[in-house]
Amino acid sequence: MTRESSSGEGVGSGVGGAVGWSGVEAAVPELARRVRERFGAHRHHVLATVRKDGAPRLTGLEADFRHGELWLGMMTGSRKVADLRRDPRFSLHANPGPGADLAGGDVRVSGRAVEVTDPDQVARYAAAVQPPEPFHLFRAELTEVVRTSTERPYLVVEIWAPGRGSRIIRRTSNDPAQQVE
Repeated sequence: MTRESSSGEGVGSGVGGAVGWSGVEAAVPELARRVRERFGAHRHHVLATVRKDGAPRLTGLEADFRHGELWLGMMTGSRKVADLRRDPRFSLHANPGPGADLAGGDVRVSGRAVEVTDPDQVARYAAAVQPPEPFHLFRAELTEVVRTSTERPYLVVEIWAPGRGSRIIRRTSNDPAQQVE
């Protein structure tokens, strides 16, 4: 049986209904904690960007939560930098790790990547992280946070978006196909 519940309103949204990571933490602290822990379980994750021809591009990426933000650092000349400069939309999927048990859940965040060019911000980040230089730095402005986990007999999908609050959907394999909003 599919069960859906809603709770919590989103915090004030940023430009175009997107918020930085601290906005997610303020709006849904428990979900934010679980998502951040899942990203912290492994170093490398999968970034989806939009290619010039409109097709998706999947590439590896190290994401970093620091100073209340989710940062995306990239090598100069990478295709993902060109993609994000042309179309800032992205999704970032946490490395699921070994096995198929969804330990800790399966998480992804989506939104827009804002390139950071302020020399002081870039220097602050570089001093803390010490990435290979030169590099490009983007700050994530999030439009959706999703965590999928299991609670027998359910598959549980937690969804949060700024201004829309959070929803939890519980499904079993016997449920009819669900309509996507």
